[in-house]
Amino acid sequence: MSANVASAQQKLNGAGATFPNPIYAKWFSEYSASHGIQINYQPIGSGAGIRQVTSGTVDFGASDGPMTDAQLAASKIKIQHIPTVLGAVVPVYNLPGVGGDLKFPPDVLADIYLGKINNWSDARIAKDNPDAKLPNSEIFVVHRSDGSGTSYIFTDFLSKVSADWKSGPGTGASPGWPRGIGAKGNEGVAGMVRQTPGALGYVELIYALQNKIQSGLVRNSAGVFVRPTIESVSAAAASMKQMPADYRVSITNAPGRDSYPISSFTWLLIPNPAVDSAKGKIIKDFLNWMLDHESEATTLNYAPLPPAVAAKVKVTISQLK
Repeated sequence: MSANVASAQQKLNGAGATFPNPIYAKWFSEYSASHGIQINYQPIGSGAGIRQVTSGTVDFGASDGPMTDAQLAASKIKIQHIPTVLGAVVPVYNLPGVGGDLKFPPDVLADIYLGKINNWSDARIAKDNPDAKLPNSEIFVVHRSDGSGTSYIFTDFLSKVSADWKSGPGTGASPGWPRGIGAKGNEGVAGMVRQTPGALGYVELIYALQNKIQSGLVRNSAGVFVRPTIESVSAAAASMKQMPADYRVSITNAPGRDSYPISSFTWLLIPNPAVDSAKGKIIKDFLNWMLDHESEATTLNYAPLPPAVAAKVKVTISQLK
């Protein structure tokens, strides 16, 4: 980066999604160290990130659910979605002694969150988990309390696999949860599940791994129970034949035997044109740097952008004003 760009503005502020925070924290730290630019990122949830970037209180936002047409129309600032990595939302649970990882059919997940399945020993759970030692105890349901892109991804999936969910709570960052206890951020849900025997929640994969919480396999649209991995998330992304020009796309319940069904891109929300041209140049420089460091995503169990998407994103970055 040229010295005049670096000296023009040494600090960027961003806010939003907790889902990609582990990889963002790594990238922002590495970029800051090598470029002399301070990037402060607050993982306060996608909903808050959208609110802050559209009101101009931060230099960029981040969300796991693409902004809606209504949100884009209402924004004082024009926003460009830039996909960064892909991740998996996984069902996590606290059942000491249950045995191996549980298998969750999509309709069962939906009906647990709808309040139609309330006990771990329910026949519909037992059917796909014949060897599990399921307790005769109530399922303690945990969901996000804040406006959440992770909730958006989870409910987008539930809306595709359950007519009752679609016509009820529906897809959203803050749906009307029929049951359960709310916790803030992926960290909050992970923490509540970890400390509550009988709990079930949903978090981004890295939070399950870091907190050493059991996570389940989910049946995909091909009828296969799939474990969340970099490979199965990449398979879901590969199923998408055409990336729309604005990058707002859903890949939940993707086709293909190898696809993990609760996969999603996550996005940085970039003001375009930039409110401050010096900051805009730094953001463009960072985004190009990020594309050159996509392989680092796998160290934290995120999937890098597919090469064709990364190439398209590079062109978009060059056109940012």
